[in-house]
Amino acid sequence: MALLIRRVTCLGCATSNKFGRTLYTIRPASTCKNVETDLLIIGSGGAAMTAALRAKHHGLSPLIVEKASRIGGTTGYSGGGLWIPNSGLHPGVQDSIEEALKYMEALIGDAGPASTRERKLAFLENGPKMIGFLAGEGFRWVPTTGYPDYYPNLPGGMAGGRSIEGDRFDLNKLGSWKGKLSSNPRMATMPLHTFEAKTLFRALSSLEGMLMALKIFGWRRLSSKLLGRAIVTMGGTLAGQLLHINLEKNTPIWTDSPMKRLTVENGKVTGATVEHDGALVHVKAKKGVILAAGGFARNAKMRQKYQEAPITADWTVVPPNNDMGDAITAAIDIGAATALMDDSWWGPVIVNPMTGQSNWTQYERALPYSIIVDKGGRRFTNEAQSYTTFCHDMYERNRTTPAIPAYMIVDARFRKRYILAGISPGKLSEETLESGFVTQADTLESLAKKLDIDAAGLLDTVKHFNTMAVAGVDEDYERGGSAYNRFFGDPAVKPNPNLGTIEKGPFSAVKIHPGDLGTKGGVLTDEWARALRDDGGVIEGLYAVGNSSASVMGREYAGAGSTLGPAMTFAYVAVEDMVRKK
Repeated sequence: MALLIRRVTCLGCATSNKFGRTLYTIRPASTCKNVETDLLIIGSGGAAMTAALRAKHHGLSPLIVEKASRIGGTTGYSGGGLWIPNSGLHPGVQDSIEEALKYMEALIGDAGPASTRERKLAFLENGPKMIGFLAGEGFRWVPTTGYPDYYPNLPGGMAGGRSIEGDRFDLNKLGSWKGKLSSNPRMATMPLHTFEAKTLFRALSSLEGMLMALKIFGWRRLSSKLLGRAIVTMGGTLAGQLLHINLEKNTPIWTDSPMKRLTVENGKVTGATVEHDGALVHVKAKKGVILAAGGFARNAKMRQKYQEAPITADWTVVPPNNDMGDAITAAIDIGAATALMDDSWWGPVIVNPMTGQSNWTQYERALPYSIIVDKGGRRFTNEAQSYTTFCHDMYERNRTTPAIPAYMIVDARFRKRYILAGISPGKLSEETLESGFVTQADTLESLAKKLDIDAAGLLDTVKHFNTMAVAGVDEDYERGGSAYNRFFGDPAVKPNPNLGTIEKGPFSAVKIHPGDLGTKGGVLTDEWARALRDDGGVIEGLYAVGNSSASVMGREYAGAGSTLGPAMTFAYVAVEDMVRKK
């Protein structure tokens, strides 16, 4: 059946059997250039597959078209978490729409029409419904235990967090589609949940970390191999479970099928032209088109046009050849309004010059015995804070003092205990040092000279920082002042798990660049995920979700999964709008 789904090219040529089930005729694209379906979904990530399942639930016929050869998009590469307040999946946690709204409004503030009160409420009210619906379809969830909101000290913030993720999943259940799932090659063989990663980073510095490493690489991986399973977590389980359920429900999915343009009749979007099996196919969508194809993180020209310099498509961690902005551009071409195009789901990265790969730095920044400084050798923000805010501060600093790249400085104790950009603790290889991936010196003065940063500034910064580390209070930027900071720290370091003096050589440094998980701006939509024009009017028949739309989070990041939570929720909402209109 999986191959049948892949080969379906004419949904308009259908009959029904005596049980009322639709039977699709298989015909080559060259002889069938007009296709009709209820709902056309552009993209195949978590939002797209959620929309398809909800359409199936309502008896609609969806069609997913994906320009890549693999299913899952950025979702498959991601941590796979969803920020969904009031989900009911956190044992003993008391949450409510009112508290979550209070938190979002305190955090986001006035972010313009992308984050209206109506959109916030639509997300908060429908998020739990979407989660419950998928659970009813067979999706298995687990709470992201203990993972705090990113700003738990704000009104409505929760130290226990509101994030959830998929339970472990066996990719072998996908059959012939197993090899067609988008996945992060670095995470594919590491079956751990996001809330376990912080402990794994301390595998050589604590018993707890060592036991976690044995659990992940020993028990889980070994038992999976012995049982003939291919267990995945994070983005792998989110995309994998959603694909599995869609395959069970015979959702038509076209891969290697880029959308060329949207079709508009009398001001209403009625479908799109899609390249499929070597031919242009005109897909008519009776209920509407959902753009769920990501943003424009890999489109250098769009980034340079809309975003602040210095900017490049090379620092993002979005999968190669994804997020080229096709869906957003197609919507702009027919008059759709956009918002937040200058912003992204920012996060500091360390670029490996040997591979060109960007390494996401979430855990390293929060660990003790480290600081991040600008060209003048000065700190400019709380290193352990939310990655999006960190990069906002990085750009702000760079307007007056060169801070892109910035420099993460660590002492010998950090290198002895913790992972750094995927590099295991211990002695660094000659290749790592010669390539410039890591710079090392016996003294801070020598390190500053090698990095061409101000030595006097660095020495003064370290002296002041060490005084604060001994006292356990960061008087400058409050590092370690929230549950979110401390979640990633080392509890063995007292009195502040995020602070440790920098005094033991050799000293090491890596360059920090403003990377991202994708762009945040896109088509402006209302509380039903309907695309809007500049005058506020609705473009009938067109919806946008995920990174193809301007985020309800505005310029902020509420908690782990603030990308996928709203993306999948508004995909659910978009289908509900189609149904209510009949």
